[in-house]
Amino acid sequence: MAFWLMKSEPHVYPWEQLMEDGETHWDGVRNYQARNIMRDDMKIGDLVLFYHSNCKPPHVAGVARVCREAYPDFTALDPKSNYFDPKSSPDNPRWMMVDIEALQGLTEVVSLGEMRENAGLEGMPLLQRGQRLSVQPVSSEHFAIVCQMGGIIASSL
Repeated sequence: MAFWLMKSEPHVYPWEQLMEDGETHWDGVRNYQARNIMRDDMKIGDLVLFYHSNCKPPHVAGVARVCREAYPDFTALDPKSNYFDPKSSPDNPRWMMVDIEALQGLTEVVSLGEMRENAGLEGMPLLQRGQRLSVQPVSSEHFAIVCQMGGIIASSL
């Protein structure tokens, strides 16, 4: 099992909406490195830190699980979508998505500032200068620390 962090802006798709929906497709990723992670590395059962970005303060709000592996992102084919890509086609899809399901909200959200202050999270990609990927790997150790900071036990998930 692998561990990931996926960013969503709370005004676009908040953690609370995932909890209500139960599961969702993770569409609209338009960065090749993030796409490659979803396409090549994310597997059913992998755990995800659901991170609210572009808000004050940015924070981890909950834990989700990958419930469907990568498949073509249909929003790339829809001219009415903000994520439309005229270079993508059904025969040659350029963009991929995965499905995730909500597992558990954190008892206390874990802010970016709190993560920066925790020496145990040194080396976590999210905390690296210039790291803007919307989908990124997380080590099992860092995953467990963030969960603990948020009031849940990673091994119980």
